[in-house]
Amino acid sequence: MPKATHSPDAGETESLLKLITNRGAIEFDHEREDAWIEVIRKMDEVYSDLLRYEVDLEHKNAELEEAQAFVTNVIESVSDILIVCDAKGLVQQVNSAFQHTLNCSVLEIVGRNIADVIDVADNAKLVSLLKPRSGSDVVDGELRFSSERGSSDLFAINSSPRHDHRGRFIGVVLTGRPIGELRRAYEALHKAHHELQRAQRQLVEQEKMASLGRLVAGVAHELNNPISFVYGNIHTLTRYRTAIVAYLDAVHGKGKADDLQAQRKSLRIDDILEDFGPLIEGTLEGAVRISEIVKNLRRLSFSKIGEVERVNIERLINTAVLWAVRTKQIRVDLQMEIEPELWISGNEGQLHQVIVNLVENAIDAMRGTELPRLVVSAARTGNEILFKVSDNGPGIDNDHISHVFEPFFTTKRVGEGTGLGLWISYGIVREHGGELVAANEPDGGASFSFALPSA
Repeated sequence: MPKATHSPDAGETESLLKLITNRGAIEFDHEREDAWIEVIRKMDEVYSDLLRYEVDLEHKNAELEEAQAFVTNVIESVSDILIVCDAKGLVQQVNSAFQHTLNCSVLEIVGRNIADVIDVADNAKLVSLLKPRSGSDVVDGELRFSSERGSSDLFAINSSPRHDHRGRFIGVVLTGRPIGELRRAYEALHKAHHELQRAQRQLVEQEKMASLGRLVAGVAHELNNPISFVYGNIHTLTRYRTAIVAYLDAVHGKGKADDLQAQRKSLRIDDILEDFGPLIEGTLEGAVRISEIVKNLRRLSFSKIGEVERVNIERLINTAVLWAVRTKQIRVDLQMEIEPELWISGNEGQLHQVIVNLVENAIDAMRGTELPRLVVSAARTGNEILFKVSDNGPGIDNDHISHVFEPFFTTKRVGEGTGLGLWISYGIVREHGGELVAANEPDGGASFSFALPSA
């Protein structure tokens, strides 16, 4: 008698239909794999461009230092007096010619109000010289200066306004010489001053590009794990596809029941079906993680200069610290001490840049430390949120601690820093209503802290 052929039952038929459906999903995932490879290639190209920008930044920094030394030499060499005042009329800098005119040292002049060294009869003329105005509005006047030796000769004064990078009036530059002498070197001096400002603005923009480069490096590290996970799952699913196709061919070829059962076991069809769920869930989890990283990038966009929003401190610090630590080559003992539910109003992208700068500086300072430890904390103090980043490195030299926030000041080797990171961070914190403070810890190491109003 002929042997009976095996007919799949209803449950087995339903499983086979699911496998056929999953075959189409596998082919779709293969296309997604190609797309991710293209994304990674594009990111490599962008990162290479950013590295070139950072090299160019170092060259610009050296050129700017030379220009700054040149301008300082010119200022000290000219016979004209030069006085730099802030918006309130307080003297910030003078040259040797003005010191000689008053027969005083820099320490005796800087910090005083300009009205204190002007002849009483000429104080009313200061109003027009110190008033806020546009960048091209130069005001002329005549003044006599007062010193212990009495009033000086009458000076012809030019008052040029000063503005910060956002166009806000921050003071004036007064230049002058005794009336009767030829007016020389004014145009050259003003031109050098404007060139220095232009070069400084250029360098600040390139420092932002360097910060963006560090951000991209952090994103690359973050994307690597979920992409690798998805990529590995795709390869596993590809192998499963080969086994399932072979089994389906045997089923549709109406093979013997014993043969089908043996082939089902040898191809591990039951294990494959059981593994499909975790594989798909893991792949989806990797895709969701990548989506979250993209959302973080949008939220931390550096182009939104003036945008103010409610910022979650815990999320801000976790993201910034993670990306900053991932780009460094040394391992640190990282301690996060962040109170829950802390919120402030501000620009999240700018505050992210501040935290990244502070963390990277702390890690760089601990390169020679045997067991480096980094502590990042945020806590509520009254109506403010106190941020603090501290390390157990060598600390800050007492001669340097008063200069760390000055532009172009750096203790790093040539090619490792521009001296602009802390200066930019200081400005961002001030714009948010706080003040960035540097200090040495009693137990060793340095700390940077600032407090911002709580939302």
